[in-house]
Amino acid sequence: WLPGQNRYREISSCSNCGDFQARRMKARWRRKGEKGAEFVHTLNGSGLAVGRTLVAILENYQQADGSISVPEVLKPYMGGITVIGR
Repeated sequence: WLPGQNRYREISSCSNCGDFQARRMKARWRRKGEKGAEFVHTLNGSGLAVGRTLVAILENYQQADGSISVPEVLKPYMGGITVIGR
């Protein structure tokens, strides 16, 4: 949820690209015992779109004074920081 845009936005995706990317790379494979090679099928995915993820955290956890309250789930990775001040 991005309050500044008043809408949900995609922050992660995974796509089945079929052989589209493989054709460009010329990535092929051959079935055992058969002649001729086929293009592989590929997947394309992003774990998290860093920019949008960061914006979502900043917008949803910003306090009235402009500081950012670190979400509980991220606190173990913040070295004891619970608030990012101005």
